[in-house]
Amino acid sequence: MKWTDIQEIAEALCEKYEDMDPATIRFVDLHNYVVSLEDFDDDHQRGGEKVLEAIQQAWINEYI
Repeated sequence: MKWTDIQEIAEALCEKYEDMDPATIRFVDLHNYVVSLEDFDDDHQRGGEKVLEAIQQAWINEYI
């Protein structure tokens, strides 16, 4: 997975952290959750605020 795989990342986060409300997660924690995903294989420094916002929103959409 790469940072551009927003939906795939959101789905993986939803599965791994199924009891966690994504609306309450800080970006620092979200970044750490993404880079710790087993299939994540991208430059850890490329996950900026806009990408994290998109991932968080996609995760929220999966969560509800």
